[in-house]
Amino acid sequence: MEFDSEDAAKIFYAEYAKRVGFVMRIDQCRRSEVDKRILSRRLSCNKQGYYTKMRDHFGPARKPRSSTREGCKAMMLVKVNKSGKWVVTRFEKDHTHPLVISSRPSQNAMDAKDRRIQELTMELECQDRLCDLYREHIVVFLKNIEEQTDVLSSKIQKVVKNVEEVEAEVHNARGHH
Repeated sequence: MEFDSEDAAKIFYAEYAKRVGFVMRIDQCRRSEVDKRILSRRLSCNKQGYYTKMRDHFGPARKPRSSTREGCKAMMLVKVNKSGKWVVTRFEKDHTHPLVISSRPSQNAMDAKDRRIQELTMELECQDRLCDLYREHIVVFLKNIEEQTDVLSSKIQKVVKNVEEVEAEVHNARGHH
């Protein structure tokens, strides 16, 4: 079997994986030492191989998580030939684990992360709307306080004026006797 490009081989194997019931992993490639172009590519089951911890003492600390790799050997190796076509040179069909046949192969880690991002985005938007509502309530409350302060100030001015008038009358009454 041959393909016009590496991408065509990837698309084919991804569709095959979906139909059969596994998730494709874009695996190792071999490059030309002259111009660094890709000469071959291995496309495998995402449960291919075993997880090996690459960073013991380097990089940020990460949350430990279980490995999805189970040593599966299923894969397709494609190499570019002299005419530029990508030819399947090796194909391992058998998986070492149960396959999940459905319209969507499996909920992979990216899907779970996307769902979590969507949930958090919706929660953030809800909290933003709540903040806007609180902001409106505070503005109305402050305007109300300002209006009440103005009313209170004018009442105090009237009381002060009345007290001054009473004091003036008392002063005038004492002055005439």
